[in-house]
Amino acid sequence: MHRYSQITIAIHWLTAVLVVVAWFTAVGGRHARTDPSYVHFAVGLAVLLLVIPRLLARWLGAAPPIEHPQKPWLDLAARAGHTFLYVLLIALPLSGWYAASRLGVPVSFLGIDLPSLTAPVQGAPGEIADLHETGGTLILWLAGLHALIALWHQFVLKDRTLERMNPMASPDLTGDRR
Repeated sequence: MHRYSQITIAIHWLTAVLVVVAWFTAVGGRHARTDPSYVHFAVGLAVLLLVIPRLLARWLGAAPPIEHPQKPWLDLAARAGHTFLYVLLIALPLSGWYAASRLGVPVSFLGIDLPSLTAPVQGAPGEIADLHETGGTLILWLAGLHALIALWHQFVLKDRTLERMNPMASPDLTGDRR
């Protein structure tokens, strides 16, 4: 296997789009209590659901091997970056759900009302909400860096790494399109 499965590729790109949509539909401060963005909640929870099969696939060895290994420190940096992205893909939806619970805002997903994770408060929702907001910006920066590194691999190193996650690339990476 030289590239990810079509399902993994679809989940990857859907997750990327949903993260951007979540960022653009975020409502902060006092507006989150008075005019919550239910689109933001639904998109965030969809990201949380999509990360589960991605992690399972990685743990089960569904990631294709790296064909052109880099220096050990680059491999470590890549693993650290991917790990941090996964942490954010889990932590952001959960912290958002927690912050919404602190605000007393009901959270539902696909018509299912989800339980509050904590009791509502009258004042500010607290540190977790602040971390959620900071993490939302951080994941965009990290995802942007991730994309730039993929482009660097493709166009500078010319190691075809980007084709492993490209939905338009030929399944046969040898260039033979039989």
